[in-house]
Amino acid sequence: MTDSANRRRFLQSTTALAATGIVGAHAAGKEQSQTVRLGIIGCGGIMGHHVKGLVERRENVHFSWLCDVDPAQMNRKESIIGSFQAKPARRTHKYEDVLSDPRVDAVIIATPHHWHAPIGLQAMAQGKDIYVEKPLSHVFNEGPLMIAAAKRYGRIVQQGSQMRSSAVTAKAGKLLKDGLIGDVMVARAWTAETRSVVPPVPDSKPPQGVDYDRWLGPAPAHAFNKHRFHASWRRFKDYANGEIGDDGIHDIDMARWGLGNNLLPSKVSAGGGRMLLHGHSSDYPDNMIVRYEFPDGKVMVYENYPFTAYGLHGFDNGNVFYGTKGYMIFSRRGAFSVFLGPKNQRGPTEGKALRGQRGYAEHMDNFLTAVRTRRPITRADAVAAHLSCSLVHFGNIAYDTNSTLNFDAKSARFLNNSPANALLGKSYREPFGLPTMA
Repeated sequence: MTDSANRRRFLQSTTALAATGIVGAHAAGKEQSQTVRLGIIGCGGIMGHHVKGLVERRENVHFSWLCDVDPAQMNRKESIIGSFQAKPARRTHKYEDVLSDPRVDAVIIATPHHWHAPIGLQAMAQGKDIYVEKPLSHVFNEGPLMIAAAKRYGRIVQQGSQMRSSAVTAKAGKLLKDGLIGDVMVARAWTAETRSVVPPVPDSKPPQGVDYDRWLGPAPAHAFNKHRFHASWRRFKDYANGEIGDDGIHDIDMARWGLGNNLLPSKVSAGGGRMLLHGHSSDYPDNMIVRYEFPDGKVMVYENYPFTAYGLHGFDNGNVFYGTKGYMIFSRRGAFSVFLGPKNQRGPTEGKALRGQRGYAEHMDNFLTAVRTRRPITRADAVAAHLSCSLVHFGNIAYDTNSTLNFDAKSARFLNNSPANALLGKSYREPFGLPTMA
């Protein structure tokens, strides 16, 4: 997409968001008053989208640092930045170099999941605001630590749950708030995409120039294996949270948003297994169904399947919000539709002007505006992120322990289930553990 086309689409979407009152100063057309000096930590995958978007929109930011254990990934981000700024970003394979630079205002963290909390906690302790890709935490116990650090150090936190900032979400949210489908009692989320078997391969040597020990960081020591490295690390418990914590977290987050409560579930059960991908190189099942029951009586269901090219209700990733007067089909692909009453009378949709908008630019703008103004306005702050991530962790724990979990929110423990409680946290390989807050 060209610079002008990207900016045009951004302005079109923020015009719709302006009517809801949830856009930042830049999105509403006001001057950006402060250059935000950024450290980029983790230069693979989604970071390319973030860096390219900031450059193409000509955001008032400066890329102060590029940090990655693989110099090839820094090279690719450096080529995107190009002539965007007069002074090139400094480079390092040690995130500590970025965090110790007093000139850095904020960091964008897009490492594997197991590094999110260790880096994020240290960043906040050193006065940096953080935009951290989902999920905020690798295990449940990291979430409250991130919340506490944000409060203690007065830092801005944004999880990469971009659909929370989409104009599609804003329009759908107003309809839900106005009671169009009545009281939402049940929310459903799904990930339905085809997956193929990836057989195991022998261990080998890391690519030239890669600091593999630092890539492992707090994870257990393990010989290098290409399936446990770039991109495909998502399939292994040492570094990630499986399908439910990769794509699923987006849809679970929107299911929780649509359900309209800010509670942790009181009861969780899960089932799944190896449906099609026999011999697959992965620690996780290829299908899972999780049921969450909340203290207010509401219910959420998450499902993932490895066999559907057609998706469900026309979407590979989506939600249904079941209300007392009707239901809404919603997808983070940028669409929704409403069906009312016993005859499924068609109601509003997102409309052609908003179709396909997924909130990436608006979500970053929301973060940068919060950084500049010091107002806690991020739409996926540490509390919201922890509530959604907890559903990921609880689903995996219920599956791994083959048990129905009864959770006590006051003690933050499962009742009468020691194996499940053990999985709320984990061990960290030294010297890469969690920092102690000063």
